[in-house]
Amino acid sequence: MSTAEISITGEPISEATCRFTVDRPVYPDRSFAFLNKAQAQGSPLAERIFAIDGVSRLIVAHNEVTVNKSVSAEWPQIGRLIGAAIREHLASGDFAVSEEAWKDMPSADEIRQRVQSVLDSEINPSVSQHGGVIRLIDVQENRVFIQMGGGCQGCGQANVTLKFGIENVIRASVPQVAEILDVTDHAAGRNPYHTPSKK
Repeated sequence: MSTAEISITGEPISEATCRFTVDRPVYPDRSFAFLNKAQAQGSPLAERIFAIDGVSRLIVAHNEVTVNKSVSAEWPQIGRLIGAAIREHLASGDFAVSEEAWKDMPSADEIRQRVQSVLDSEINPSVSQHGGVIRLIDVQENRVFIQMGGGCQGCGQANVTLKFGIENVIRASVPQVAEILDVTDHAAGRNPYHTPSKK
């Protein structure tokens, strides 16, 4: 495979976070959150990206790679290195995430209980002040599907609220969670919750 054929688009979410969307699956229909460099050991894609100075956290999800950085380098600069690492990984044919990385993953039921607890105790008391509610719809492996209702549904700030508020609160309490998908917005990109299962 020629790495020049691989198209990658970077979308900064915040000063510290950028999502890289690849034109092909990196980790097909699965996702995993690497919270530090030590956790990346044995997972080739994560090892390549954590080798870049300043990378502090990494989420690999189907064709998206979301990276947190801790250095002052601007995204265009560090982003080129991340793009090169992704291309190198895809050209290598290596697997993205080792099975060893999954060995301490809580069950979907345990993740569901812990996320619901966070919604009940921290998130919904806050969003209810604006007439909103966040519902937990499903948990598949370590992917969480939520739905915004009430004042949150259709709100112009809903996407920002999800990225910066809800995701951060859930991950702080349940760090094993990888993707957090809002099934309220059916028009937004890839949404595995609405994809027929492959037999």
